[in-house]
Order: sequence, then C-alpha cells, then structure tokens
Amino acid sequence: MTTTDKLTEKPMKWYHYIAAFFAGGFLTNAVPHFVNGISGKPFPTPFANPPGQGLSSPLVNVLWALLNLLAGYLLFRVSRINSKSKLGLIIFFIGIILISIMSSIVFVYRIHGGD
Repeated sequence: MTTTDKLTEKPMKWYHYIAAFFAGGFLTNAVPHFVNGISGKPFPTPFANPPGQGLSSPLVNVLWALLNLLAGYLLFRVSRINSKSKLGLIIFFIGIILISIMSSIVFVYRIHGGD
C-alpha cells in the first residue's frame, strides 16, 4: 500500500458521525474529573451517593476520567475523523460544545447551589 492509497479515504457513514459526536462528549467529560482528581478534590461521578450528585474521591475521579479518555479515544478512532472531513469535525465539536454547556449549567446547581 502506497502513501497515496492511505490518503484515499472512503466516505464517512452515518455511524461515524454519531461516534464523532460522542467522542467529543467523552473527551470533554474527562477534563473536570481529571483536573479535580489530580488536584485532590472530590467531585461528582456516577458512582457517588446519590449518583451524579454526591461527591466521589479524587481517585475515583481520576479513574473515571481515564475511562472517559479511553472511550473518547476509541470513538474518535471509530469515527474516522480527519482534517478533510469538515462535517465530521463540526459534529465532533458540537459534542464538545453541548457537553460543556450542559456541565456548566448542571454543576453550578449541584456544586455551588446556584451561585
């Protein structure tokens, strides 16, 4: 296989776009868990009591972040996103934007009590 063959890409299918969207979401979700975890701060995870509202230990947050990074990476690979796939990149960034906005709204009430 030559370099030219590698650059010839098949068109993305519908499920590649779904994978791109969720890759953006998982990779973005990893950030607050990783940052809080390595900073030694408790932060909500699905494993807290109550799930998503209580606080989990920093170790649980780091592990949750790493799982999100792995899932995001695998979905990114499945999506076959590259610089030539403008729509794929847009959908990937829409996933990032939506999880970012949703997280900022949800956590302002769960962690800061609406302040």
